[in-house]
Amino acid sequence: MTDDQVLAEFHAAGALLEGHFILSSGLHSSRYLQCARVLMDPARGARLASALAGSLPQEIRSAIDMVVSPAMGGIIFGHEMGRALGVEAIFLERPTGIFELRRGFRIEPGQKVLLVEDVVTTGLSSREAMAAVRGAGGEPIAAVSLVDRSGGTADLGVPFFPLIRLDVPAYAPEALPPELAALPAQKPGSRKA
Repeated sequence: MTDDQVLAEFHAAGALLEGHFILSSGLHSSRYLQCARVLMDPARGARLASALAGSLPQEIRSAIDMVVSPAMGGIIFGHEMGRALGVEAIFLERPTGIFELRRGFRIEPGQKVLLVEDVVTTGLSSREAMAAVRGAGGEPIAAVSLVDRSGGTADLGVPFFPLIRLDVPAYAPEALPPELAALPAQKPGSRKA
């Protein structure tokens, strides 16, 4: 799937938003990709996951035992990636601010895990999720996301394969350009900034 085809899926879903947004990282941006909207159509989610699963190097794809996603944003796409790869998909939650397995989910010692995110901006959430996977006995071998908005700078500590990379500037709250500062800020994501 080309970048233009991926963006067409976001446009078709009304999931590419323009304005002033506060990202879950706390940074501010003029563009926001609402992955929940693009994934609300199961056929679209399956197409995107199949495209990403098919683009993974064979040696990684064949080594994956399980998909793990952080809640909330990664759950749907993680499930679709599990389906595309033919492996189980579970998710992590952070009821006290730290990722953990709940709901009877388990990772067997040494299981090879693919971490699945919806969007990566700084990579902090992904690194925290992989720490939880390691703490549960799993071995993260790679990470994927629908969107990498880090500009290719996020270091996740494992090979990282986004479906699309977008170079959308993000700003600290105290460093907003005047045109962005003039717009009211919205927080469309699932986590508090």
